Amino acid sequence: MDIKQIFKNNEAWISKHRESNDHYFEKLSEGQAPSILYIGCSDSRVTAEEIMGLQPGDVFVHRNIANLVPNTDLSAMSVINYAVSVLKVDHVVVCGHYGCGGIKAAMESSDLGILNPWLRNIRDVYRIHRAELDAITDEHQRYQRLAELNVQEQCINTIKTAEVQRAISERQLTVHGWIFDISTGTLKDLNIDFVGIMKDFVQIYTIGYKQ
Repeated sequence: MDIKQIFKNNEAWISKHRESNDHYFEKLSEGQAPSILYIGCSDSRVTAEEIMGLQPGDVFVHRNIANLVPNTDLSAMSVINYAVSVLKVDHVVVCGHYGCGGIKAAMESSDLGILNPWLRNIRDVYRIHRAELDAITDEHQRYQRLAELNVQEQCINTIKTAEVQRAISERQLTVHGWIFDISTGTLKDLNIDFVGIMKDFVQIYTIGYKQ
């Protein structure tokens, strides 16, 4: 890729927006009020606003390898705190995708250096759901199912946070788990039953807010 082409692309992008609204960027610079926090994978093929058909200013975005929400990761926790407590988003979306390199790497017995502690979070998901995953004989289907279960567990990690629990109680914040299928361009709502999943251990993680 010719890096200089990016600046030409930027000029064309500016012109396109000014054609429809001459004050587009002035308005955009006044501040943000997104209604969605999107937590997704860093994969270059999965761009948050584009796959949802939304525009700059609509979505607050956090991306990392395999869309993880470790409660010890200060970056993820800071993003959730700011989006939920300051921006007052109405929805938190954890979006994984089929064909995720992080998920595939976690399924293999390889020493990947600095990635090891990060991928361990995914391997923990496999351990929790090992009976279901080991019962899937087709490796590709097992791979896809782990991607879905990883989204589910990261949603649960999101609900464990005090900010999210407070927002659920006070203003009905909603947490969603989605999967993006790169091969078709389709977004899939996993329709995760958070109430059912959390009922067995809700008192362990509840921090004084009604669920």
